[in-house]
Amino acid sequence: MTPREHVPATGPLTLRGHIAGVGTAEGTRLVVGRWLRSPLGAFADVMVERPDGTRVLLAPRPDVAALVERLYTFDAVHLVDVRVVPDADARTWTVVAGPLDARLTVGARTAVGVALRALPPRLVDLPLTAPVVDAVAGLVVPGVRTRGTGRDGSPETYAARDQHAVVALEATWGGRALGPLRRVEPAVRFGFSSAPAAPTVTAVAVRIGTPR
Repeated sequence: MTPREHVPATGPLTLRGHIAGVGTAEGTRLVVGRWLRSPLGAFADVMVERPDGTRVLLAPRPDVAALVERLYTFDAVHLVDVRVVPDADARTWTVVAGPLDARLTVGARTAVGVALRALPPRLVDLPLTAPVVDAVAGLVVPGVRTRGTGRDGSPETYAARDQHAVVALEATWGGRALGPLRRVEPAVRFGFSSAPAAPTVTAVAVRIGTPR
């Protein structure tokens, strides 16, 4: 057992990285997490909602699956090799995770990204600003929440730092093509917030508190 597997299941945790949310013409919606820094080390995971509403977690290790399941609800969890590899200029993400094989093309910074980049990082991180940021996010990006409660009662706060549009997608599930890029509609139902309806990649810090 590695030291990372001894990370406590509860208690304050912070993850820093990126979240990509995309939809497909076939109806499958994907939320890809690429975590560069966390108490579990760097890792990637994929939350999938199929057209029939089945929610699937693709996780690389039991400790990652345990952490994600603490917070979000799934109908099935699969431990598979999960790799998210950006190209040299980070404009193409290659995602390989069990039955999923996908390539996301990242485009220009969104208007939300421009606004986020203009804010001092310390201001975004202040706990006192969380209610204001949550309220503004809900107005600007319907369906999105930046704070809430995980499945186990843990308070969660998302501090976004930047955002880019996803402009193209090639994806297969079990070798079957999922069709071109579409909006994330209907909204995904893993936790208290959906991904933005417009396909995006968001740079974010996620803070997870102690269960109440």
